[in-house]
Amino acid sequence: MDSDEPLEDETKDGTESELAPQSSDAMLYGEAEAPSTVEKEKPTWEDSETDLEIEDTERSFITGQRELYLEACKLVGVVPVSCFIRNMEEPYMKLNHHGLGPMGTKAIAIALVSNTAIIRLELEDNRIMQEGVLSLVEMLHENYYLQELNISNNSLGLEGAKMISDFLQKNISSLWKLELSGNNFKEESAALLYQALSANYRIKKLNLSHNEFSDKGGEYLGQMLALNVGLQSLDLSWNHFHVQGAVALCSGLQANVTLKKLNLSMNGFGNEGALALGEVLRLNSCLTHVDVSGNNISSKGASKLSSGLEYNETLQVLKLFLNPISMDGAVLLILSIKKNPKSKMEELDISNVVVTEQFSKILDGVYAVHPQLDVLYDTVKGLSGKKQALSLRMKPMKLIQSYADQHKIPLVDFFKSLNPTRAMEMPVSEFQRALLQQNKVPMNQNQVGELMKKLEDSKGMVNFSSFM
Repeated sequence: MDSDEPLEDETKDGTESELAPQSSDAMLYGEAEAPSTVEKEKPTWEDSETDLEIEDTERSFITGQRELYLEACKLVGVVPVSCFIRNMEEPYMKLNHHGLGPMGTKAIAIALVSNTAIIRLELEDNRIMQEGVLSLVEMLHENYYLQELNISNNSLGLEGAKMISDFLQKNISSLWKLELSGNNFKEESAALLYQALSANYRIKKLNLSHNEFSDKGGEYLGQMLALNVGLQSLDLSWNHFHVQGAVALCSGLQANVTLKKLNLSMNGFGNEGALALGEVLRLNSCLTHVDVSGNNISSKGASKLSSGLEYNETLQVLKLFLNPISMDGAVLLILSIKKNPKSKMEELDISNVVVTEQFSKILDGVYAVHPQLDVLYDTVKGLSGKKQALSLRMKPMKLIQSYADQHKIPLVDFFKSLNPTRAMEMPVSEFQRALLQQNKVPMNQNQVGELMKKLEDSKGMVNFSSFM
């Protein structure tokens, strides 16, 4: 999670609110009052070429970007976002958690039609709904400068997935990074994305984490991977893939020739899924990063992955954190890397596996063959290694304090970094999600739950002032 400058409150309650109800057709489609300097009659909203074009090119140049946006806000009946106005000539626009709603999103989309500065736009958690997606898609038909778009956690559902999929099939924008995490996408949405991304070659980085895809969705997405020739990074973590979905995804991966980074953590691959992934690693010559943390893979599954690592020549990072792998399984993994003289492995994360001095001696032999390798593991007290992970048996506050001490930052700064607004308090549910998603201090769900019990107040909030 980043630590951008705090977002300013736009209303007394800290959210972007709307001035008027959005159900009135007169409010949504009525004309804004034209400035006195413009004499010609303004076309009505319905007469515009698209829903987002409220003025012709000449008028846009006259009014400028700021005036265009203010007029759009007046037209759709929402409060202008000062952060957007201040930064509309900068390449990065971050408007996460601003409560924009569909109409606030529409006003921003209107202004972006002719904007040539912004290349990265973040609209996470804004209740943009299907109407907001439609506005953004229409804007992207005209704007060829925007390259990265984050519309995660907006409850887009099936209708939102349909609009996005229809747009992606056209390959008409400059968009290469798309984040759609946490949008209640299910199997039907996976079918739509399969159709779109099988033909799309522009999207390079796609985030579909924290959705509700299960095994049938895995089949659709596996077919997509077999056909797609654009994706280089795909995040499918925190979905509901089990054995059937895992096998289908891996089947698609065997035919894929472009994907480099794949995050499948927090699913349910099990040992049969690990067997399929091991076969992918044996044959694939493109993947460099694979994360299957938290997939119920035991030492039996680790042995199947090891068979692939013996032959793989491209993989650099393999994350197996939070899998029930014993030290015997860990030994199989590191020995498979040692047996492969062409291995490019740089990081093996088995940081919840407790090892002994015997493992350390074997690992020294592996390091001698592959000095670029780091293995992250847990240790018994007094055991040293090349690079050790923080123990998952430690108390969560001790883990966080250790991170703060190591980076020489106040403890409160770590907690504030979890809050998009950098404020001193946040709702417990948002704090819990932020802790699980951050990658600075590795914690499992039990540790996060333990921390919640200590920090939650009677109002369902977490206040960071106690850490000052």
